[in-house]
Amino acid sequence: MKLVIIEGIGKKETVEKYLGKGYKVFATRGHIRDLPSKTLAVNVKDNFEPRYEIIPTQKEIVKKLTEEAAKAEEILLATDPDREGEAISWHVAELLGLDKTDNIRIAFNEISKNAVQEALKNPRPIDENLVDAQQARRVLDRLVGYKLSPVLCKKIQSKLSAGRVQSVTLRLIVEREREIRAFKPEEYWPFASILNKGKKSFKATLTTKNDKKIKIGNKAEVDKIVAELEGKEYAVTNVKKSVTRSKPSAPFTTSTMQQDALNKLGMSLSQTTQTAQNLYEGIEIPGEGKVALVTYIRTDSTRVSAGAMAEAKEFITQNYGKEYVPNKPNIYASKKSAQDAHEAIRPITLSRTPDSLSGVLSRTNYKLYKLIYDRFLASQMSDATYDSLNVDIKAGDYGFKVTGKTPKFAGYTAVYKNFIEPKDDEGDESTNLPALAEGDKLGFEKYKFEQKFTKPPARYTEASIVKAMEEKGIGRPATYTPTVTLLFSRGYTEKEGKTILPTELGEKVTDMLLKYFPDIMNVKFTAGMEEQLDEIEDGSRIWRSVIKDFYAGFEDKVAMAMGDSFSLKAPDEKSDVVCESCGSLMVIKQGRFGKFLACPNYPKCKNTKALDSDGKPVEVEAPVEGEKCEKCGKPMVLRKGRFGDFWACSGYPKCKNIKNIEGKEENYGTCPLCGKPLKAVKGRSMFFGCTGYPDCKFTSANKVSDTKCPECGAYMTERKYGGKDYLVCSSKECGKKYVVNNEEKSN
Repeated sequence: MKLVIIEGIGKKETVEKYLGKGYKVFATRGHIRDLPSKTLAVNVKDNFEPRYEIIPTQKEIVKKLTEEAAKAEEILLATDPDREGEAISWHVAELLGLDKTDNIRIAFNEISKNAVQEALKNPRPIDENLVDAQQARRVLDRLVGYKLSPVLCKKIQSKLSAGRVQSVTLRLIVEREREIRAFKPEEYWPFASILNKGKKSFKATLTTKNDKKIKIGNKAEVDKIVAELEGKEYAVTNVKKSVTRSKPSAPFTTSTMQQDALNKLGMSLSQTTQTAQNLYEGIEIPGEGKVALVTYIRTDSTRVSAGAMAEAKEFITQNYGKEYVPNKPNIYASKKSAQDAHEAIRPITLSRTPDSLSGVLSRTNYKLYKLIYDRFLASQMSDATYDSLNVDIKAGDYGFKVTGKTPKFAGYTAVYKNFIEPKDDEGDESTNLPALAEGDKLGFEKYKFEQKFTKPPARYTEASIVKAMEEKGIGRPATYTPTVTLLFSRGYTEKEGKTILPTELGEKVTDMLLKYFPDIMNVKFTAGMEEQLDEIEDGSRIWRSVIKDFYAGFEDKVAMAMGDSFSLKAPDEKSDVVCESCGSLMVIKQGRFGKFLACPNYPKCKNTKALDSDGKPVEVEAPVEGEKCEKCGKPMVLRKGRFGDFWACSGYPKCKNIKNIEGKEENYGTCPLCGKPLKAVKGRSMFFGCTGYPDCKFTSANKVSDTKCPECGAYMTERKYGGKDYLVCSSKECGKKYVVNNEEKSN
């Protein structure tokens, strides 16, 4: 038996059927080893040596993996075709004692029979450069997060975090909001004359006075123009006819797919990511089993394979005609930083048209598949052409302009339109023009003008912040969604409709980090660091030297920040509760898990009191008979915590022994973004988070079900309403609720 090791459980069935007999597929469900969460785990004195451990929630997976590996005659590592996937293979090889220089690594950009079979024919050693690039990112992020977060906790409030990419992204959002606040609108008046030739009317826009550009700032200026135009003859002075071309856009990258999905389909980042993952891993098709529909969905490359180009040419010729095929194939330049080993996101085969799958796919899966399919098909088609007309008109000292554009050849727009062209305010006056020639005298109908004000820059949406991150070189395809999601979960940003606003806390965090760590908060610095990671990948930089250069002086800045007295912490709030230990009035403090009462004479008096949801002191429970502390022998106190009851020693603070009231271990479901197991996380309130953190930052306030929504394919969460158990779709656009059969659930 040959063992093939992959990451996500979602594609196990799809991969397995293409391997054939003699192969067994095992899914690691993401990373199996990582830096332990409770310590820095990077030895800054020993050349930044990282210390990896098996992730606690993955111990059972590792045990099963080891057992399967012991029985296998050959082991092949088929994790995802990117840095992170290469790193997971490296960790598996380390754990199983495999020789990483042997041909043990296979990779495929799509889950199709040809791609999988071709990968089996071409195994290779693990790419150490890819691993080092991912390792450098992980160590950098750990150093930044673990060193900067305590600064925020000390100077603002507890339980705050900073991150190399998240903090710079937050800065963009904060600065945009402050730009909007500081914006002072300016008045302006668009002015046009409605003219005609024969029976056709059209709009001519005022552009110049005495051949100089004109800007109208108030009503008085409008009245002056009207007075000076009164009785003047309108005559055509120049007519320019041309054929203009519009080129198709490149096939999707991760970023452009996320942008178009939000702008055209109204899908959020998380919904797009999840849906794309479903299409990549495979959809159940009657009579065929699970079938993957699109290529790998985390990419910044616009490259298309020769085979896919050839298929597109044949499909377009047969279905649209030869004239829709360009003379030369359309080649799109990728950014310098793109990992060009990947392809752009495209359908695996054009023979699976969206229409052929309309009765099979859920509504959401269908919409995104059609968007990906149409975008790719259009990218391989001819340019669209238009008959364009530019007309200059003179009336006295004033110059007017008329433009018209009519389709000549549809080209790629027969399949995919990048933009919905805005309609003219007066209907189709400027799009259906009469025949105009130089010297024509035109009839005047009326003036058209209105008061307007300049608008501030638009707030970021999920789509536009991802676009900004990509354009500025912040992060990479796999980090866009987790970064934006984390800012929401941390309370640094919030949504207003589709737009993103920074919270007061988010602005404080930004200001604090800018004060002490301007380099790390510098967009160009962060983009430059991404370029250095790319250089590690191509073998031109050593990862430890990159970390060393970054870390030089970094600890001094952290020490300086921790040592000075500057603070943005809210002042303590006085209460009317008397401290029974020393008689002082207690103060209300903001702690890691919310507000609590504390004696102002700390550390001489360490008395504290919990506050309930109404802000009232919680009474201390009396010791429960029969429970004794195994450490000091004093009675244990049954206390109520945020996550249920627990035993605490009544000898606190001398004895700090506590004992959980254990419940049975639960399965918290699978992460819908990356397929790794979820775990219960004890924060200010209990929530469920991905065990792949920080590479995957998925969180949910409710327990996630492995059942997908039958309506749209989104993941579902377990809820309780009126004593009944429900599965609720996570998609805001869908939101369907389904009653759970409690008898079946208990069996």
